[in-house]
Amino acid sequence: MDILANYGTILIITAALFGFLMAIGIGANDVANAMGTSVGSKALTVKQAIFIAMIFEFAGAYLAGGEVTDTIRKGVIDTSLFESQPEVLVFGMMSALLAAGTWLLLASFRGWPVSTTHSIIGAIIGFALVSVGSEAVDWGSVQGIVGSWIVTPLISGIIAYYIFITAQRLIFDTAEPLNNAKRYVPVYMFITTLVIALVTIKKGLKHIGLHLTGFEAWGWAIAVSALVMVGGYIYIGKKFAGKKDDHGFAGVEKIFSTLMVITACAMAFAHGSNDVANAIGPLSAIASTIEHMGEITTKSTIAWWILPLGGIGIVVGLATMGHKVMATVGTGITELTPSRGFAAQLATASTVVLASGTGLPISTTQTLVGAVLGVGFARGIAALNLGVVRNIVVSWVVTLPAGAILAVIFFYILEAIFI
Repeated sequence: MDILANYGTILIITAALFGFLMAIGIGANDVANAMGTSVGSKALTVKQAIFIAMIFEFAGAYLAGGEVTDTIRKGVIDTSLFESQPEVLVFGMMSALLAAGTWLLLASFRGWPVSTTHSIIGAIIGFALVSVGSEAVDWGSVQGIVGSWIVTPLISGIIAYYIFITAQRLIFDTAEPLNNAKRYVPVYMFITTLVIALVTIKKGLKHIGLHLTGFEAWGWAIAVSALVMVGGYIYIGKKFAGKKDDHGFAGVEKIFSTLMVITACAMAFAHGSNDVANAIGPLSAIASTIEHMGEITTKSTIAWWILPLGGIGIVVGLATMGHKVMATVGTGITELTPSRGFAAQLATASTVVLASGTGLPISTTQTLVGAVLGVGFARGIAALNLGVVRNIVVSWVVTLPAGAILAVIFFYILEAIFI
């Protein structure tokens, strides 16, 4: 307890630096793979992807990120076991942030799209095991999270597969692909907007004190989505007016490029609602424990400076190191066009938003890679680069123990410095 009183400010500043490092890792790895499909299909430039990420990552984290933050902060370990030694929880969460951030930067340098959720949860489990013991870990919660890592790539892969198949049948495999693209792409805009509007209205508006019934939420979401669809019809109709259907797909892919801008926004929002918690969750627990002089609160408000810190770190990571992971996801797994990238992004956004609504911190990386695999599989197994897929899966398996081992090392170092 004396440690928190004597070194409280130093600990918060140090934890903020570790949290910032973790956020840079999230930007370099997770946001990069979230935007990889847009950049890989040439629907967006890297600069445009960074700009979209800045706006919508912030919006997703602020409006819809609260529930997942609580799961990361309290659901994985039983914080009540640290009440007699709160400084151990503080050192542990600091070591978890540093460990996960270090692993993410290493993986990003290698171009591996690993899971930030794997990294931070593995790190939290690692310090909990050496500081208190296995009873500190909520293994039931961990099992549910691990189960989601298997189920969500499968779900997103299946959704992406069927979205791509519908686009093939409704647009590409028809006598007039361009005219059919003009007809059906605004419908895809409606579906995409509906997914994001629902989670924003049903979950996000609670943060600003506005509670809507299920019927009201659906009504507003459908209304907003219908407006976007009408706008899509008008915009596409004007932009491609007078262009004749030459049975080529260049014009169709240009229409899908327009759609990918919307799905990129949706993807950034969905990612912000789920994965920003990986950085701000542990940091929030540290700040709360120190500010309450060792009292471990069951529910605490996130300090005003934590969310901007996470947001800035994410943008820095994406801008400085994101290109390698973007290349792996955007071009390494399978060749992406705007229509294929759209199918992967909409499937991922839908899956992540659904998971975020349940408060389950799934892996956006695995969800997206599952969706890209689903799109590739729709074109046949030969369309997949199995060597890249193998390397990605190996990096996933290594991530959890790597986070745990690094956290144990950093935990002992921090204890040696301050105790």
